[in-house]
Amino acid sequence: MHNMTLSELTAGLRDKQFSSVELTQAFLSRIDQHQDLNAFITVNDETALQQAQAADQLISAGNAGPLAGIPIAQKDIFCTLGTKTSCGSKMLDNFIAPYNATVVDNFNRAGAVMLGKLNMDEFAMGSSNENSFYGPVRNPWDTDCVPGGSSGGSAVAVAARLAPAATGTDTGGSIRQPAALCGITGLKPTYGRVSRYGMIAYASSLDQGGPMARSAEDAALLMQVMAGFDPKDSTSVEQAVPDYSACLNDSLQGLKIGLPKQFFSSALNSQMAAAIQAAVDEYRKLGAEVKEVDMPNLELAIPAYYVIASAECSSNLSRYDGVRFGYRCQNPEDLTDLYTRSRGEAFGAEVKRRILMGTYALSAGYYDAYYLKAQQVRRLISDDFKRALSEVDVLMGPVTPSTAFRIGEKTSDPIQMYLEDIYTIAINLAGLPAMSIPAGFVEGMPVGLQVIGNYFSEAKLLNIGHRYQQATDWHLQVPKGFE
Repeated sequence: MHNMTLSELTAGLRDKQFSSVELTQAFLSRIDQHQDLNAFITVNDETALQQAQAADQLISAGNAGPLAGIPIAQKDIFCTLGTKTSCGSKMLDNFIAPYNATVVDNFNRAGAVMLGKLNMDEFAMGSSNENSFYGPVRNPWDTDCVPGGSSGGSAVAVAARLAPAATGTDTGGSIRQPAALCGITGLKPTYGRVSRYGMIAYASSLDQGGPMARSAEDAALLMQVMAGFDPKDSTSVEQAVPDYSACLNDSLQGLKIGLPKQFFSSALNSQMAAAIQAAVDEYRKLGAEVKEVDMPNLELAIPAYYVIASAECSSNLSRYDGVRFGYRCQNPEDLTDLYTRSRGEAFGAEVKRRILMGTYALSAGYYDAYYLKAQQVRRLISDDFKRALSEVDVLMGPVTPSTAFRIGEKTSDPIQMYLEDIYTIAINLAGLPAMSIPAGFVEGMPVGLQVIGNYFSEAKLLNIGHRYQQATDWHLQVPKGFE
């Protein structure tokens, strides 16, 4: 059962080939068997089985939702009523969410079963999933390597067949990058397409939730549940949700693909470049036209992103003060000591680094020089995408400059770690949708192809991904030992 697609699982439940309880027990057993991957922070055995029993009753009564009885796992950034929601941090290690995020409510209404909460970089700050209070997550393709971050637990759970699908969030590449490094499909929707209500904030103008699954077809089923307007989220866009599965098989004849020349510089590993070009050639066979496009401001994306994201992080994380919820230091001498020690003891090194950078960028005398300038660069980058996407239907390129690196290899060099997101960050600055799909291997490790579309073109991206996956079998590959 663990190798079946969401569509196959739904059909199996409907035809009584197996029950949701049996399916859920099978995945709970796999999670227990592969604890060494450290993909989960919390496993909800009892609650999951109760949800599965309820789903079986609804299926029998003919009242099943679109994902009734299907086990999924949630990134531990989505508040979940009565369940620890830690955001991978010591600061929230004792936090039991008093309400559900809208995304969690959507899956509950669809009848899905929640297996548990997935490991992640602390407060979604990281590119390797080494920044978690609960320890690093391990890539099932090579357990000495990172899975990418911050949604590393989500990517590993899907790749190792510990869950059929999972949720992730993407602030600067945190769905696409781990999807690429673990050989699965990950979609970052248009900013505002998926509700951010109950999704613990890192950088509010950049964060976006999205699906992580084995295939574009499965991701379409997840998007159908996740997307939609939410009046509780002021950044949610009131726009009709299309049928994401309806156009999966549309022809790609005449599709115009743009290759940003800045994506194929010397920063890209030559073997990676060859794998990406081979994927693009496959699209040529499917009828697509390919041309090079110039996006001169892309090289400014990393400095602009880390100023803006750090500034917003500094503001968002000011609420963790040891007073209202979360970690509190022992025996504080006064209020200042309470604030200082609670934050100093509970935040990890990377979170502290970004808070300090953001506070500096927003401070008097530096706001205009750093934060305002970064926002102006953000507009230039957005304009680059606007021009390029007026010439072509989608853009394609790598997700990462290389395959997964070894755990501990880059932890002492934050700049090298930040450069892991060189091909993903600009898309978040522009608020565009983008997807990573498996596109081969380099020295036994997965490679991801990035497909970038115009605003609210998720259905088109899923169609493009699905047609490629009909012509190739990269997305069907399973890490050795997890078959």
